[in-house]
Amino acid sequence: MQEDIKLLRLPQVLEITGLGRSTAYAKIKSGEFPAPINLGPRSVAWRSTDVTGWIESLIRHPQV
Repeated sequence: MQEDIKLLRLPQVLEITGLGRSTAYAKIKSGEFPAPINLGPRSVAWRSTDVTGWIESLIRHPQV
């Protein structure tokens, strides 16, 4: 595992992306945003590399 990968909780993901909670989960459901990984029965997090990769893809391929 790479040392620069961090796990981000939902509030951090929302702050970094500017998405709202319901929008983030709608994008996950539609496959437009990376899904979280399960940390436990009621706990999830996102790989920082997945979130930054999503942001970079938006920059490379802006939506019209």
